Amino acid sequence: MTLFKKIGLALLIIGYLIAGANHFVNPDVYIPIIPHYIPLPKLMNILSGGFEILFALMLLFPQTRRLAAWGIILMLAAFLPVHIQMILDAPFKLGHLTVKPIVAWVRIFLQPVLMLWAWWYTVTPGEQLRKLYKV
Repeated sequence: MTLFKKIGLALLIIGYLIAGANHFVNPDVYIPIIPHYIPLPKLMNILSGGFEILFALMLLFPQTRRLAAWGIILMLAAFLPVHIQMILDAPFKLGHLTVKPIVAWVRIFLQPVLMLWAWWYTVTPGEQLRKLYKV
């Protein structure tokens, strides 16, 4: 693994550990943005935070890294309704912050970037080249 990819992995792990922990430290930031049609918002917040932490820890180990990366990709896809609802509801107050439409749009366009970042850890470099060039 290249140094660049190792740094990316470390940042991904740290990011999901912090994001996951934040679901427990500041649930009032997450619960209000869960769409009303999703049941049990408090439980959904706990589950999403727990899975973010679990996937971050799984990224630490080569044996579970691929599964964790796919889990992150699926989790980010599951979060898309939240981001769509944020666009529909913007502008709105979230604690002391006002979420403006531009922020909601940036968040939704960030999802594919985060998915690609996680996908980078689903294949080895050799596999990436073979897939890219169909060798």
